[in-house]
Amino acid sequence: MAVLRRGTAPEAHVPVLIIGAGACGLIAALAARDAGTEVLVLERDPVPSGSTSLSAGYIPACDTRWQRAAEAADDVDRMLADIQGKNHGEGDPVLGRAVCEASGPTLEWLADSHGQSFILETAFRYPGHSAYRMHAHPEKTGAALVGSLAAAAARAGVDIICDATVRDLIADDGGRILGVVMTRPDGTTDEVGCDALVLACNGYGGNPGMLRTFIPEMADALYFGHAGNQGDAVTWGTDLGAAVAQMGSYQGHGSVAHPHGVLISWAIMMEGGIQVNTDGRRFSNEHAGYSEQALKVLAQPGQIAWNVYDRRLHDLAMGHEDYRRANAMGAIREVPDIASLAKLIGCPQAPLADTLRGSADAASGKAADPFGREFTTASALDAPPYYAVRVTGALFHTQGGLAIDTAARVLTATGVPLPNLFAGGGAAVGLSGTGVEGYLSGNGLLTAVTLGRIAGEGAARLAKGTLRKEIGA
Repeated sequence: MAVLRRGTAPEAHVPVLIIGAGACGLIAALAARDAGTEVLVLERDPVPSGSTSLSAGYIPACDTRWQRAAEAADDVDRMLADIQGKNHGEGDPVLGRAVCEASGPTLEWLADSHGQSFILETAFRYPGHSAYRMHAHPEKTGAALVGSLAAAAARAGVDIICDATVRDLIADDGGRILGVVMTRPDGTTDEVGCDALVLACNGYGGNPGMLRTFIPEMADALYFGHAGNQGDAVTWGTDLGAAVAQMGSYQGHGSVAHPHGVLISWAIMMEGGIQVNTDGRRFSNEHAGYSEQALKVLAQPGQIAWNVYDRRLHDLAMGHEDYRRANAMGAIREVPDIASLAKLIGCPQAPLADTLRGSADAASGKAADPFGREFTTASALDAPPYYAVRVTGALFHTQGGLAIDTAARVLTATGVPLPNLFAGGGAAVGLSGTGVEGYLSGNGLLTAVTLGRIAGEGAARLAKGTLRKEIGA
């Protein structure tokens, strides 16, 4: 992967070119089409997918009509405060505010202009969110979200070429992107020129070398992201003189069924479930956040934990497609009593019984939780049968990336925008601060969705010449 310096553009040409057909790229394409420009999306996979397809598909947004219908009070200031609170003030508040302001209008635009269906999750709140603001496709999976967006792109006349891996960018000596070089599965290459380029090709979670450099603690962990996330955007951007930011930031997850490789909804933990290690003991405050829980699970014997819960929570989780799939695969185990649960986990019965009793005491107010978790009477585990699933911690996606402004333009180290390069989603710096603890649930899709629209609109205006007038270029 490199930037080729040339003075002329490829003969084949499209006004707006987008690399990546996940949520960010597809939404950028829809925005560019709505702005009146032709657009081409290049996707390395046989079908549009990306990291979005592996996620639960929840998009945080504020002041939406779905929230108003549910009487779920929320606004930009409240949402931004939650994001900045989780990242300990390490995120860029200017970019954060721009993203929060764009979140509600973007979802309503997708619904009204492109037939997207969303529901508001009100059964539980993810860690760190002070309001019900998680919106999802009715199937509650990222794969369903991507499929729906791809169908909308087809209806809008967006051209998508799959099985097309972009190898190199072509730029002039001033850093203006002239086009790209892409390869096909049979080894043939093609060149396509453009007026503006949007990098929507996510981060570097699939690149072991970059992980060892920027996130060494997760270099050998299970990677639950897209294998195509090789850090191409960072490589190309830095070759062009772009700055990068917060490269050690990432989203982990402490609840991936092992060895089945299926995400188990954290709603189970938020509504009363607990995690125990193979000694039958809890080891953390499960409400702190599922991202940082990845490291806590990986620190346990064998890098394994067990989610333990009751029928009430099993029934709640059955509302999620991923959980139903895990159940069908046999990852979810039902046992009649504590003795059977201890046998399943492979731990002595006494410490496990103590753990369950301690959780019940915390829920009833008889004792404080030693890890600081705030149990409630409503979240106490009911009587047997118990349910359990063996899980491990995993890296989901990186949150560091190319520095951008609020128009999603890629910036140099001096803060000057590159002439015609935009980035969103995992290709750009996120809102999660510097490590794993700053990730607020949904931050990844939040920036993918909002910055996708912002980047697509900006690229279209630049291609039509109107953006140059707006910025005085």
